[in-house]
Amino acid sequence: MRLVSLLTLLLCALPGLLLAADNPEPLRHLQTRWAEIRYQLPEAQQEAAFARLSEEAAASVKAAPQSAELLTWQGIILSTYAGAKGGLGALGIAKRARSSFEQAIAANPRALDGSAYTSLGTLYYQVPGWPVGFGDDEQAEVLLRKALAINPQGIDANYFYADYLLRNDRPEEALAALQQALKAAPRPGRELADQGRRGEIAVLLEKVRAELD
Repeated sequence: MRLVSLLTLLLCALPGLLLAADNPEPLRHLQTRWAEIRYQLPEAQQEAAFARLSEEAAASVKAAPQSAELLTWQGIILSTYAGAKGGLGALGIAKRARSSFEQAIAANPRALDGSAYTSLGTLYYQVPGWPVGFGDDEQAEVLLRKALAINPQGIDANYFYADYLLRNDRPEEALAALQQALKAAPRPGRELADQGRRGEIAVLLEKVRAELD
């Protein structure tokens, strides 16, 4: 069994990813390196690269354990690492990602425009459900809608909600979310992530339109 590549997926680059005012350099590094691995590195090399980046994220969180921004990005990296690894062996990594997102939400649910909600919601609809994993589509929608309440125009919040909607046979709603995602403003310093996400939006749009035809 293979966990769907996140966040892809993900997950989370994610909406309105502003730099943490108290610790910008580690966050900027994690964001930039995540995008490089996700969108520029050959797929066969991504698992090992994300494994190394997850160790860097852990070190950054250890130095600033209350940073909701760093906790969110630790979760994003772990989620994407789980997707690259695949199989049941990835479930433990996904659980670690879930814990990071939950800690981020507890510390500051509005950090990075609610990105932890987007990322956690994405994780819930991509991970297998019981008895294999902790996946839960209903919980996923609750979390994704919380993210949209915070950042209704965010590229990632809308993209992942659209992906969720299409997987749940709601293509009309998915189309509306994708159209909103395409209107999102560019994110300074996140040019590669924006380019990659827009490519994923284009692919998902084709699937949605095929469903609607």
